[in-house]
Amino acid sequence: MEVPMSRLDWLDNLFEQQRAAFNRHPMPPLAQRRQWLKALRLALIERQEQLVTAIDQDFDGRSADETRLAELLPSVQGLAHAEKHLSRWMKAQRRRAGLAFQPASARVQYQPLGVVGVIVPWNYPLFLAIGPLTGALAAGNRVMLKLSETTPATGEALKALLESVFPTDMVSVVLGEAEVGEAFSRLPFDHLLFTGATSIGHKVMHAAADNLTPVTLELGGKSPAIVSASVPLADAAERIAFGKTLNAGQTCVAPDYVLVPTARIPGFIEAYREAVKRFYPQVQGNRDYTSIISPRHLARLNDYLDDARLQGATVTNLYPDEPLRGRRLPPYLLQDTHDLMRVMQEEIFGPLLPIVAYERIDDAIAYINQRPRPLALYYFGYERGEQQRVLENTHSGGACLNDTLLHVAQDDLPFGGVGPSGMGHYHGYEGFQTFSKAKAVLAKQRLNLARLIYPPYGKRLQQLVYRFFIR
Repeated sequence: MEVPMSRLDWLDNLFEQQRAAFNRHPMPPLAQRRQWLKALRLALIERQEQLVTAIDQDFDGRSADETRLAELLPSVQGLAHAEKHLSRWMKAQRRRAGLAFQPASARVQYQPLGVVGVIVPWNYPLFLAIGPLTGALAAGNRVMLKLSETTPATGEALKALLESVFPTDMVSVVLGEAEVGEAFSRLPFDHLLFTGATSIGHKVMHAAADNLTPVTLELGGKSPAIVSASVPLADAAERIAFGKTLNAGQTCVAPDYVLVPTARIPGFIEAYREAVKRFYPQVQGNRDYTSIISPRHLARLNDYLDDARLQGATVTNLYPDEPLRGRRLPPYLLQDTHDLMRVMQEEIFGPLLPIVAYERIDDAIAYINQRPRPLALYYFGYERGEQQRVLENTHSGGACLNDTLLHVAQDDLPFGGVGPSGMGHYHGYEGFQTFSKAKAVLAKQRLNLARLIYPPYGKRLQQLVYRFFIR
């Protein structure tokens, strides 16, 4: 049901305050932007315990170390990276003015867009707020962040932190249910970044289109992992297990399924089981292992398992002797899956790992290419030729060779999807560019030779220009 706008006047007013503040200061200098980034970085370090506690509360059991490693660490490092490199990013880039237009100079000058909106998901509510905020502040913008209603404690903690650093006409946190999120996406932002489900991404893009607001969409999808015919299974299984069990698989770039040569499947299962058990000797009551975010999502994952069993899959609980307590869903392996199963149709976002058999590497590549382009792709094998073959013959937002997830934490690499897994990039320099207008500037001074080709046409000089440049 659409909410009467009178109930959300405060949201429009907040946007207008940010717009007016930006118009008063449309080009913040380097020193000011660096101060913003530094102040935010120091505040995150100072309040890290409050943030860890809030995220743990929202998940009803979130590993404190996972919050530090996967949220605080990349957030702080990303801010430091932007501080260090911002001077170079802000410099106008010299370009070549064509010979026919001399004397003149050409440059690209980066200018803040204005007011940026960021819609933050629940799975990494800190990192996926601070990452876009870093790029937007580095580019000199005002920012409004809509935090997920699924993580209310984190929303309140981050709101308090940001209000201690910035005035609300500079950075503001918006809290509220889905109706507030819908109204947020309808605001006439100068750029809107959304991270979340593809189904919601369609709605966000539609709302943004009414204002011709440019969007960056980070949507996820079914990211494959390929185990080659020659890689040591212990190496591949351990790294896939880390990527699949971090945050209990509730990661947009988690391996969604694994392609394994048919003859190697038994060995992979054993190696994967050993790696998971080494990470987590037990799941229930283990503070290192994160809970599923909500009862609704736990029910969704159990429905995937029931549907797969009903359709003939072999479903293996890696902790069969542990009764489920709370929402700590144990890791599962699924064999004999097919495309009609929900677990093979939808992004899993949990610790369930389907295994898909293949015979030749070309079969694995074809399997991936017959499906929507994923946000990430992982290949495990040490043969350089086959590595390149996989990279050149598949499309994905990003890729790792012989690892999972960690490309997202590289400050000097762009992050973004392709096709159904999203559009646009951010992180590092690409984040600065996303939230900036690259303004083309052609500069001429007093001498103006172009007047020689002004009307009336037919002059001899004009004929010489045509002869020299277009014949």
